Amino acid sequence: VQLQASGGGSEQAGGSRRLSCVIPGSIGSITLMGWYRQAPGNRRELVARITTTYADSVKGRFTISADGAKNTVLLQMDSLKPEDTAVYYCYVRAYSMGSSNDYWGQGTLVTVSS
Repeated sequence: VQLQASGGGSEQAGGSRRLSCVIPGSIGSITLMGWYRQAPGNRRELVARITTTYADSVKGRFTISADGAKNTVLLQMDSLKPEDTAVYYCYVRAYSMGSSNDYWGQGTLVTVSS
């Protein structure tokens, strides 16, 4: 099962970007969904997840949401900073047939220039 992430690209500091992640309906019952990011030379870190949790570095600037059918998780990024430059990965934990599994998107690169 592959999550399809999109919306990455280059942006000026202060601009906005919206990331989207489509979740296949066959994935099972979703118990967690969110976004992580990994900057060059750094470990992958949590950006935001539902139920609402945000990294301190993005509070007040990023908003995570899911559509009504919960087959898409979105990350609205405002007031972007150069330090937000990273590959962003969507993440879902789903329960199906007696087991819980973690799924990741392929990553979408966001580059913010000053």
